[in-house]
Amino acid sequence: MSEINRLRWKCRRGMLELDLVLNQFLEQDYLAMDSTSKQAFETLLEAGDEELWTLITGEAASAAPELQAVMERLRAC
Repeated sequence: MSEINRLRWKCRRGMLELDLVLNQFLEQDYLAMDSTSKQAFETLLEAGDEELWTLITGEAASAAPELQAVMERLRAC
């Protein structure tokens, strides 16, 4: 459970929209993902708020193919 608590902390952002999407994703989808997708999600959390928001909304395309599946799941939240 400490992994989820650590990720909850990383999901706290400066944008309310990001907080809502990331925390909903964490609660609903994260535990069911495989380890590769979990690592991709953690990689996404390293991005700045504006960059992450443009990736989630589809305004910017992710250059990394391994992030695409996670981005699709985030967009569904």
